[in-house]
Amino acid sequence: MSSADDVVDALVRATFEVAGVLTRIGGEHDLSLTQLRVLGILRDRRVRITELAAYLGLDKSTMSGLIDRAQRRGLLTRGKNPEDGRVVEVYMTPAGLELAKRVEDDIRRALAPATGRLDPEQLDRLVSLLDIVSARSPRTRAAPGPTAAR
Repeated sequence: MSSADDVVDALVRATFEVAGVLTRIGGEHDLSLTQLRVLGILRDRRVRITELAAYLGLDKSTMSGLIDRAQRRGLLTRGKNPEDGRVVEVYMTPAGLELAKRVEDDIRRALAPATGRLDPEQLDRLVSLLDIVSARSPRTRAAPGPTAAR
């Protein structure tokens, strides 16, 4: 049976591995890790900037600057909420969605050597366990909704 220290060590090692992949792939597409996270969050939803800032742990002015830069690149845009015209949301443009798909494919290929060692039952168990670990995180509870495309 693993000790709490073993679990923390394994989580940290896995985080370093995945963060390294994300940082490298983000750099290949001229995206910071934070910009990569924004694309991941927005690939299947529209979100208020304040919600996005809270989830990422950034202040609203920093988040607005990130959105402005992505908007200049044609990746994101702002628009009125279809149900409440007073609310402004940020969402991906077609170019942003296409870039997010390319990045997702690159990440999947980069992680394949590690995930490919697992059989389907182990993969299911890993997803379930990671979902449990993430669901207990205060930041995850503040997330603007579930993500798609596993």
